[in-house]
Amino acid sequence: MDLTAFVEDLVYEPTQTEGRGLDLTVDSISRVVEPGRVDFGGGELDAAETEPIDTEKRDPEDDYGWWELAEGTYLIEYNETLSIPADVSLVVQTRDAVRARGAFHPTLHLGASETLGPVPLTVSQGGINIKENARLSTLLAD
Repeated sequence: MDLTAFVEDLVYEPTQTEGRGLDLTVDSISRVVEPGRVDFGGGELDAAETEPIDTEKRDPEDDYGWWELAEGTYLIEYNETLSIPADVSLVVQTRDAVRARGAFHPTLHLGASETLGPVPLTVSQGGINIKENARLSTLLAD
């Protein structure tokens, strides 16, 4: 299955499609600073308040900066957007390279018309450094 048919705003298709599936890249990372609310019926749902985490360039001439994340849970947003037709189901999972470095997010199963909003990323005790546009997730056919 050609996953590029369901993805817009790829950063660099040749690299993002070189392995199994299609890799998704990080656009922004934020932290929750005030709790959201969830109730039984949905009438009292409130979004959590978040604040973006800035990147830092290692050299002033660098094009991209790094997020230096300590242990905790963050919200990531992707550069890419998905358009899933009615007859397709997709899975988003943590890339092996990210998981091997102590960070992960839940596996998501997405169907028709579902969007890929903020995804919680959990970072282990040692922390992790993530460069802007890094490939954090892999999109697969379900």
